[in-house]
Amino acid sequence: MPITIADVAIRAGVSKTTVSRVLNGKGELGQATAARVRAVIKELGYVPSDRAVGLARGRARVVGMLVPSLTWPWMGEVLQGAVDVVESEGYGLLLFTCNRGDESMRRFASQVSAKSFDGLLVVEPEGTLDYITALHDRGLPVILIDDRGRQPQFPSVQTTNRAGALAAAEHLLALGRRRPLVVTGLHRFGCTSERLAGFAEGYARAGLPLDPHLVVEGDFTLDCGRAAAQRLLAAGTPFDAVFAHNDLSAAGALQALRAAGRRVPEDVAVVGFDDLPLAAHTHPPLTSVHQPLRQMGEVAARALIAHFDGTPLPATPTVIPTTFTVRGSTSGA
Repeated sequence: MPITIADVAIRAGVSKTTVSRVLNGKGELGQATAARVRAVIKELGYVPSDRAVGLARGRARVVGMLVPSLTWPWMGEVLQGAVDVVESEGYGLLLFTCNRGDESMRRFASQVSAKSFDGLLVVEPEGTLDYITALHDRGLPVILIDDRGRQPQFPSVQTTNRAGALAAAEHLLALGRRRPLVVTGLHRFGCTSERLAGFAEGYARAGLPLDPHLVVEGDFTLDCGRAAAQRLLAAGTPFDAVFAHNDLSAAGALQALRAAGRRVPEDVAVVGFDDLPLAAHTHPPLTSVHQPLRQMGEVAARALIAHFDGTPLPATPTVIPTTFTVRGSTSGA
């Protein structure tokens, strides 16, 4: 039978509360009593569970994480980064998605009320920022991952969407590409406006403002990238590059170009955004703006757990810069 806190209390001749105080360093105890309890703990080989110690300290030793859906292409990378840190620090992770809309949020709210977790990591589900802000204002530690340009009034971990898109523009310009097709994300997302602004800035600096007929709103799917390229190809609209706001859209454009007999990168160079594992396995491999997705999850989780141990949460957004990965869709290698 496993040794319990009650066994320690009986052998040491004290209450379970006293043993708990020794374990957690709480309360005024005589040195002799504390020494006796520690000796019995060692003698019996008692090992308190992380959860028991956490509850004694007023913590669940659980991190909550709220995300829109696990079907988002890059969500797995962010989640893995958070899990790596949470598990290494001896915490559990309670994951919530918003796949069922209001029903999902009601279930999430019930877990908030039950204090099932000590703090919250959030990839903001659409329409929930006010509610999350209210939770933060009521004292729940919250860190937002990928703030999508909203600049919340609580800590966030983000990346350089605008600078990443500017790097894509500069790369294409250096290759002599003057008429890029831009397949954006949904316009209501802050990351879309930032990426479009950064890319447009690069071309404007070169005296080549973007042709509005070549800027097409997409929805971050394979189909939208394929459809945008197919439509322009069918209409005979010339373009010599594609900049897609995520890798899936870029992969769809690659499919359309290949089906139309256009050579990549000789005829059309293609750049994506995210640099997911998929990017290395398209045909040809995709040049992409690398988002530090796993690192963003790691940094957010580490800051939250450090806060549990007394470190103040960051007062300003933590920004992890994008980088640029060149592959065959622009280099011809």
